[in-house]
Amino acid sequence: MASMGLSIDEQKAVERFRTAVVEPSQTKLVILDFWAEWCGPCKALAPMLEKVVGEYADKGVVLAKINVDEDQFIAAQFQVQSIPTVYAMFQGQPVADLTSARSESQLRQALDQLLAQLPVQEGGTGEAASQGPSPEQLAQYVKMGEEALAGDDPQRAAGIFAQITEFAPDNAPAHAGLVRALVQMDQVEEATRVMQAIETDPRLAADPAIAAARSAIELAATKVDDGELAGLRAAAEANPADMDAQFAFAEGAFAAGQRDAAADTLLAMVASDRDWNEGAARAKLLKIFEAIGLEDEWVVATRRRLSKILFG
Repeated sequence: MASMGLSIDEQKAVERFRTAVVEPSQTKLVILDFWAEWCGPCKALAPMLEKVVGEYADKGVVLAKINVDEDQFIAAQFQVQSIPTVYAMFQGQPVADLTSARSESQLRQALDQLLAQLPVQEGGTGEAASQGPSPEQLAQYVKMGEEALAGDDPQRAAGIFAQITEFAPDNAPAHAGLVRALVQMDQVEEATRVMQAIETDPRLAADPAIAAARSAIELAATKVDDGELAGLRAAAEANPADMDAQFAFAEGAFAAGQRDAAADTLLAMVASDRDWNEGAARAKLLKIFEAIGLEDEWVVATRRRLSKILFG
């Protein structure tokens, strides 16, 4: 894919593709998944691809994903007409169209046939294989985990992040993502155990990504049962001027998974008295944003609402 005559953005797209797909495919079988955030079938197919490709990792099979909205130029080069579209790539060239392989058994059969025909370097042999996934691939897998979290699929996210930590024990975003996914699954004790293990590594614990995981555990610690939450809600509604009551309800609501109610309450507090308790309501919102993830669509929208209150 030549870069002559291309725009700067197109050249960047080509370079990303070369790093994420072409270079790994020189020795590995790269399964290339064209998808989009709005594509329901793509989201249904993704867990199967991730599971089966993960099973074949030691045989030299890796997964790469192309978001057709973000990389329209690459999708156009492959003449992608519909999604999901899935290709097998080897030595920079598509060697099979796997789009029709929609079940685990179909994909395994296709991979077995390709591996029998191609000189793919197994994951457990050779210098390149011993190095594990490249930094670019790890970053892509982290992004997949974050997308699963944002899509309200913490179980899938936890699986992705856990696999990354096996390949790269020093990958802080993966450790942080695993903790946040466990918290979303209401497995706070397990999340706390993972965090305790993280804290034993000073370099890992000092990474800014881990702060989000700590925030997630701290916020989950305020969880109350349904009866207590109903009481907190009643107290807050009975006296809107009682900032302590508003704050207690917001904490309980977020821990119970009612983040809209929590955000609405905290935003109203900021609008009413942003300096109350040394800016506690704003600080709590920022901690919530950190725990969920700053790229999450809900966080982006809620941050915009906060900015309008503060600066509008």
